[in-house]
Formats: sequence, structure tokens, C-alpha cells
Amino acid sequence: MSPELSYLIQNPALLIVILLTGAFLGILVERSQAEIRRRAWRQKNRWRWERKYSQANIEHGLRMPKIVHFQPRQRDAADQLRIVIAADFTIQPLLNKSEARVFKELDQMVIACNPGWQVMAQVSLGEILRSKDAEAYSCINSKRVDLLLMDDDCQPRHAIEYHGTGHHQKAAAARDAVKKEALRRAGIGYHEVMAGHTTPSELRRLVERLVDKPKAAQE
Repeated sequence: MSPELSYLIQNPALLIVILLTGAFLGILVERSQAEIRRRAWRQKNRWRWERKYSQANIEHGLRMPKIVHFQPRQRDAADQLRIVIAADFTIQPLLNKSEARVFKELDQMVIACNPGWQVMAQVSLGEILRSKDAEAYSCINSKRVDLLLMDDDCQPRHAIEYHGTGHHQKAAAARDAVKKEALRRAGIGYHEVMAGHTTPSELRRLVERLVDKPKAAQE
């Protein structure tokens, strides 16, 4: 028999303390593991949890407990590079066929009115608008305009939205309203071109009205 075991047998009080301490630590470990498993299960089945309490709220007037949504970890440049290396990419046209046709016509008309002006396609509002209100800026940052007229000082002047036959679906009108109001507040014009309704002559008259004459011609 080892001296340590013999000493514990001769001191039963110390042996009891050690056994109780071990049992207590075992309970803590088991509870911790159970809590981890419970959190993982709730995260995995969150949609069932929310639906269950939503139904209870409707049927019995119960208040649904607050569900904490954890934000995913932001990937750094190294993570992004690893993901991109493992993926395949293909070219996607910037404009569809009808949009490209309008772009070419518009570009020719704008250059004819003022060679210093340019037509840009699929321009992000986050690149041409600024706001001190971070929440307001986040509402428009990822939105785009189909076509943008830029003057000879590289200043955005007018946005032109091309509405195809399937444009007015779901929340398209609401999204357009957000873009239109943000552009209006920045002093940028907003104009719509409707597929099957706006004729080339109407588009030309619109361009002649929007595009400034060359500075040399004004002097």
C-alpha cells in the first residue's frame, strides 16, 4: 500500500473532503458540458424555438422571449483570400441586352451634346453619395443606379433608371423611392426610362435637356 493511501485511511476526514471536492468538480464539469450542448441545440433549432413561441404568443397572448442573434465573425483578408482561391469565377455581363442597347444610345446622344460628359453604368450609390448619418448611409451603400451622367468635372449630375418589363415586382418601387430621395437630397437628378414606352426621340430630348452645353460654346 502506498504511503499516500495509508495516510488517507488513517485520516478519514481528509479522505471525505477530497471525495466531496472531486464530486463537486465533477458536477460543475457536467453542468458546463450540458449548458454547451443546450446552447448548440438551441442555435441549431432556433427556427423551431421562434415558431413555437410565436404560436404561443398568438394563441395565449404570451410575450415571446428575446432571441439574441449572434453576429458571424468578420472574415479578415487572409480568410477571404483562402475562400476565393478555392472558388471558381466566371464573367457576368454588366448590363443585359436591353440595358446595353439603351446605354449605347444614351452614350452617343450625350457625347453629341457635350463630348466632356460621360455615361457610367451600374454605379454604386455608396461611391457617389456621402452622409454623416451612418444608418442612413448604410441604407443606400449597396444600392446602384443603372446609368449615371457625369459632367466634364467628373461630378455626378443625373441618374437614369431603366425599367424593363419585369421591373415592378415585389419591393422594387420601395427601393426606387429610397434611391430617388437620397439622390434628390444630394442634388442629383433622377429620371426613368420605361421599356416599350420611352422612344429614341424622347430619350434624345431628355438628354438635350439634362446635358450642359460645352463651356467653349457658352463663352
